[in-house]
Amino acid sequence: MYRGGPALLGVANTALPERMSLIWQFKTGGSVKSSAAISGGRVYVGSNDGNLYAIDFATGRKIWACKTGEGIESSPLVHEGSVYVGSDDCFLYAADARDGRVRWKYETGARIAGAPNWIKAPSGNGAWILVGSYDFKLHCVDAATGRSNWVCESSNYINGAPAVAANKAVFGGCDGILHVIDLAAGKQVREITAGAYIAGSAALDGSMAYFGHYEAEFLCVDIEKGERVWTYRDRNFPYFSSPAVTEDRIVFGGRDKRLHCLNKADGKPIWRFQAKAKIDSSPVVAGKNVVFGSDDGRLYVVSLSEGRELWSHDLGQPITASPAVADGRVVIGAEDGVVYCFGSK
Repeated sequence: MYRGGPALLGVANTALPERMSLIWQFKTGGSVKSSAAISGGRVYVGSNDGNLYAIDFATGRKIWACKTGEGIESSPLVHEGSVYVGSDDCFLYAADARDGRVRWKYETGARIAGAPNWIKAPSGNGAWILVGSYDFKLHCVDAATGRSNWVCESSNYINGAPAVAANKAVFGGCDGILHVIDLAAGKQVREITAGAYIAGSAALDGSMAYFGHYEAEFLCVDIEKGERVWTYRDRNFPYFSSPAVTEDRIVFGGRDKRLHCLNKADGKPIWRFQAKAKIDSSPVVAGKNVVFGSDDGRLYVVSLSEGRELWSHDLGQPITASPAVADGRVVIGAEDGVVYCFGSK
């Protein structure tokens, strides 16, 4: 799933080889802003051509395509044999992971740009799917049937994915507020003012939520106390990238063309890496390295310790999708409509 798990921490459980080569590429009919999900030897990814694709992880061969009514910017979630993804046609889809057949679709009032997330149903039976929409609402539906459990309303677009931990969900929106939801009750229990609209997804580590916003600040907030712990401010550029969170570091991209690494405890900068264009792609920590894309068309790997460039590959087109990392490989799509897989040949 997007960012690797429900808390959206952006940390992979595999390291990357020192030098990577292009293993395969898969052409879609539209730009690829959707971040891939890798599960069961398959890559699932959406395209602006309106299709959700299943691709063989080993070979890059198409297995199936599931057509929706409009483009797919949302990133897929794979859970218990189904693939869940939002579309610009305002529907959340559940497709059979084996053959792409649509099991159900759930209508929201506007496009769905962010990735779905999931929790175990409070009853203990089955799962619930959570997704935000441009209809200003966070929707919670039953994973098996697509029936609504509850809806929580904000006051503007929800662009990112909700992060989930300890029976709470947090999400930001264009209303400039971080919303904290009690999942069992389906009720908002706290709202924390950010000061500007939140385009990306927060990462949730215990009671701490980490996220950037449009007015050039990156925040750590305690969702239990409802207060800021620290604020990082550098140059006057927005943050659309979602952070990767390790035991002691926070890593995220900026529209200032830089990847920022902060001390988790106090928000003080450790290093900054300079790319040649904005970084909306959300970085993934893989072992001792960080992998991310940039609008300069390059996929980068830098060291987590000091931000030194270790490897890069020029795809020639902007990259806004976030990398998916599994088994020592990186899968990422670009504006040219191609999904790329890198690793050791």
